[in-house]
Amino acid sequence: MDDLAERMRHDLAEIGRTRMPFGKYGPANHPPHGVPIYDLPDEYLAWFARPNNGFPRGRLGALLQMVYQMKVDGSDSVFDPFRRERGGRAPLRPERKRSHDFTGEG
Repeated sequence: MDDLAERMRHDLAEIGRTRMPFGKYGPANHPPHGVPIYDLPDEYLAWFARPNNGFPRGRLGALLQMVYQMKVDGSDSVFDPFRRERGGRAPLRPERKRSHDFTGEG
């Protein structure tokens, strides 16, 4: 039992450190390191879970699959300590420039 608990702690810590290295939520669109995988939208993870798509190979795929399963099971709050530590959820959309000036100066 201790071995399983230790592996689960290790996996969770690794999830907390891992950022999406490619794609829509990777560093190219979310510099400098990409979005933390625990903040990826459910719909994005569900795309990988489809039979014709599949999760990436290797450790990243295994971690994404764990995150997806936790979210599907309603255990997303397990990631709250990571979010608190980093000041909240990662923004998934770029900040939009305000196009209205309500100050009356322009």
